[in-house]
Amino acid sequence: MGGGGDFRNMNSDRKNSMALTGVFIFAAFVIIALSSLGVINQYAQSVLMSIGINIIFAASLNIVNGYMGEFSCGHAGFMAVGAYAASVISVILFTENKFTGSPLLPPQSALFLFPVVIIAGGVAAAFAGLIVAIPSFKTRDDYLAIITLASNYIITTAINNMEIVGASRGFMGMKSTLFAMNSVIPIPWILVWIIVFAFVSIVLIKRLMSSALGKGISAIRYDEVAAEIMSVDTNRIKLIAFMFSSGLAGIAGGLFAHQLGFINPGSFGIMKSTEGMVMVYLGGMGSLSGSVLSAILFTFLLEILRPLQIFKWVIIPLLLILLMQFRPEGLLGNKELGGNLLKRRFLWKNS
Repeated sequence: MGGGGDFRNMNSDRKNSMALTGVFIFAAFVIIALSSLGVINQYAQSVLMSIGINIIFAASLNIVNGYMGEFSCGHAGFMAVGAYAASVISVILFTENKFTGSPLLPPQSALFLFPVVIIAGGVAAAFAGLIVAIPSFKTRDDYLAIITLASNYIITTAINNMEIVGASRGFMGMKSTLFAMNSVIPIPWILVWIIVFAFVSIVLIKRLMSSALGKGISAIRYDEVAAEIMSVDTNRIKLIAFMFSSGLAGIAGGLFAHQLGFINPGSFGIMKSTEGMVMVYLGGMGSLSGSVLSAILFTFLLEILRPLQIFKWVIIPLLLILLMQFRPEGLLGNKELGGNLLKRRFLWKNS
């Protein structure tokens, strides 16, 4: 009887996932079509793009802080590595630049190679994740937080002194890549790729956490010593988790750089890392649905508070304090916003 129930639950979860995927794809096509027709203006598009980037960033940090139970507070450093790596590659390949003079490839080829450029930035960030992964073998909690914070400062300070990428003045030229793609097919390409990468990132994280490797990540959160006793290779799992998390942050950084067309080290300081932590704790530790929901809410909150300028960074930490006081588990806790949760909270509410 139990086996049959498990099978029915798995079948139900599969149907719910397919339904959510279908809704997402339909919504994505509608957004892209309306954006191409000018119905959705540039400001609304920029908000939608910020939501997509924040989803990737928050979900990537949730792998370490939520699922694995570690405490990383310098995640923006890996976003910076991905942003600069993807930007330099993009400029060298598709635009007139100071490195090679003329582009190495026809600018129109960016239409097909742009995702490769973004993934290359993610790979660079994943290798930078080794800065945190190796020390994490013997450190946890506050000590690991200090290491990750130091790595954030190391990365941004290093970039701040690299004249080849503009140092503190920043780096630009990525918009030319988008113009080249738009000259072939006139649609908002950066919005398209942000939606695609956000969807793929969510799918990859969900597949990771439902695998045997994901169970090992969760085991570290509950009790690392017990996990080692049960033959879980915690060092290997930490290495994979940190590098995967850093790689996704790098992808978010590459998309962020191309969205703005300009980046500088100040964009990836401790405040950016704080944004990631706010989104993770707001949505719920170990909840992928929570990361998505909190990224949407947090992005809208930033836009609403934008007229307050610097004072928004008084209000946002205050909201985080109130959240920790009255709902420390976040909006969803460690639950997922799937069919069962919806049914339990809404369909059976009045029964």
